[in-house]
Amino acid sequence: MPDFARSDDPAVQAQLDRLAQLSPGGDRLGLDAITRLLDRLGRPQDRLPPVFHVAGTNGKGSTCAFLRAALEASGRTVHVFTSPHLVRFNERIRIAGKLIGDVALADLLGEVLDAGDEIEASFFEVTTVVAFLAFARTPADAAIIEVGLGGRLDATNVIDRPLVGGIAALGIDHQQFLGASLTEIAAEKAGIGKPEVPLVVLAQPAEAEEAIQRAADERGAVVYLEGRDWAIDPALRSSLLGEHQVRNANLAWQMLQRQDALPVGRASFLSGLTSAQWPGRFHE
Repeated sequence: MPDFARSDDPAVQAQLDRLAQLSPGGDRLGLDAITRLLDRLGRPQDRLPPVFHVAGTNGKGSTCAFLRAALEASGRTVHVFTSPHLVRFNERIRIAGKLIGDVALADLLGEVLDAGDEIEASFFEVTTVVAFLAFARTPADAAIIEVGLGGRLDATNVIDRPLVGGIAALGIDHQQFLGASLTEIAAEKAGIGKPEVPLVVLAQPAEAEEAIQRAADERGAVVYLEGRDWAIDPALRSSLLGEHQVRNANLAWQMLQRQDALPVGRASFLSGLTSAQWPGRFHE
């Protein structure tokens, strides 16, 4: 079964079994299938609250956790979509601060599968649509969306205008889909850039930074690059261990600073850092 999705709830498991039978095996990139499925369901991606969109090879999950913790510390309600899950499929979807419940999950999986069984949407595409439907139907102040694979052709990249994007540390990953070199991979990750939308980027090897800037320029995104446009603040330390988490916390802080729809003060951000838990999915 894709991603080893299991549930103790019989209704959810029935839909997961159905998903496994209807979906093609393995990863797949491209926006055609998910766009057709979303169109049939009324384009819920157009009705999301302001979106923080996070790509990268390493650290995007932690960055999402820091964003969530900071926004909640400032009194906001937040939707979160992350992957993969570690124990329960429900971990992928957090609605206004709470993991999606089994009843809602079973109903939404059934609705999405009913709408597009002949489309043969992938496991991740169906999961993304389920999350977007849930988020569109429940009020919240923000939605944090973690890219699944790559960026340019990832299923989450159907959002026309996120509030802000971010790119965490890059490395060589999924070469069969993203390219053999770091330059190619960086360009794919930067494909989440949107016209006039801030794209905050951690420092990368020079060739990756150049590729990100080129890809962002092609899309009209506005790049804010560590080391050129902003510097790491070593005081932004979280409850999570490791010096790399300081960089991830700084990425989250800079993403918050580059938008003005949801202002978050430094005190709220620091308060959130003390409570953030990676991967930020299990805790109610």
